[in-house]
Amino acid sequence: MTVQNITGVLSLLLRLATVYFAVIALFALKKPKPFARCAPKTRFACLIAARNEEAVIGEIVASLLAQQYPRALFDIWVIPNNCTDGTEQAARKAGARIFRCPEPVRCKGDALRQVIGWLLPQQYDAFCVFDADNFVDPAFLARMNDAMCAGAGVCKGALRAKNAYESWIAGCYGLYFTSFDWFFSRARMNCGLSAKLVGTGFAVRREVLCQLGGWPTETIAEDAEFSALCASRNIRVWFVPEAVTWDEGPHSMAVSLRQRLRWCSGVMDVGGRLRPALLRQLGRPGGRKALDSLLALHTPLFRVLGALVSGVALTERLFSPGGQAGHIPLLGSAAAAWLLSCAAGAFLAWLGGYRDRRIWKTVALFPLFMAEWLPLQMISLVHRTRSWKPIAHTGAGRVRALERE
Repeated sequence: MTVQNITGVLSLLLRLATVYFAVIALFALKKPKPFARCAPKTRFACLIAARNEEAVIGEIVASLLAQQYPRALFDIWVIPNNCTDGTEQAARKAGARIFRCPEPVRCKGDALRQVIGWLLPQQYDAFCVFDADNFVDPAFLARMNDAMCAGAGVCKGALRAKNAYESWIAGCYGLYFTSFDWFFSRARMNCGLSAKLVGTGFAVRREVLCQLGGWPTETIAEDAEFSALCASRNIRVWFVPEAVTWDEGPHSMAVSLRQRLRWCSGVMDVGGRLRPALLRQLGRPGGRKALDSLLALHTPLFRVLGALVSGVALTERLFSPGGQAGHIPLLGSAAAAWLLSCAAGAFLAWLGGYRDRRIWKTVALFPLFMAEWLPLQMISLVHRTRSWKPIAHTGAGRVRALERE
């Protein structure tokens, strides 16, 4: 088979994958049916793994203590690990309970596995997972209770950037979160598939964890791994848009690239680990969820292959007779792509409620943020990051979070 034939086949497969994701995304246009309001009955354990988070741990504990939900029906557990600061003391002072991991912790998944293994025998109905730098909407637990009463086993809430106006990089995280909330989670909720677990602001019913043998993840992308495990067992992840969590985005480009490289590496590890289980599930009940999860896990690979196919086509065009004359149209295409990405960023800013004029710098540079994913995915194909390095949080944007609502 010639190189041209190979690129032709790859191009066809990539177009089919693109069409699939585009069709699914269209379901975001449908307004989801809200969950019926239910009397509080679910007893939650709120879990916060924390590594050197003294500066911010008090804020998330305070936001959980301010929940519009009976205090007797939830407990707040902070899991300090590998700390060299006063995270534990600050969490205890703020009103949280402390769980000290008896075994070494390499990543967040290790901390969750140990604390959930200890808490499962206790009388909790569901477990909520947050990051230490978060701020939780006062109605979060109430809306998760509604979903649990409606029959949900795993629920994902909406995610927003609490410091979107502090820097353009942090703002790009807000737009990125919005894209997943709407065109992945909301769209899939509307067509019977599973929402995407993005790190924080989700809840898992006790029975689901018992079915999975506790918290079962092993990679550094515990959210993607848990989501894929659910798909391999025909367990649906429900989207609960009114359960909102705010997350602090990085200010530094270097920190952002390091974080996203870890995400890319973790997702690729998850794909390799769970591909067989997802393939086995295709012919069974819930096969659609397994297929969707399989395609989502391989999106980084699709992007890299797409770049290679485009590179081959571009090379042929430039080195063909008269190819040099194509430089100007190519520059025009690049400029059009940049403007189109800016327009998409502006639309996401509007959808996510980031409507202060300061967001325009983020919108203008959103194409750069998105373009950076490709080299990170290429690096992850040949070299995987499997170590977790802490990201310093300052609590930026804590006052503005609820002002936007």
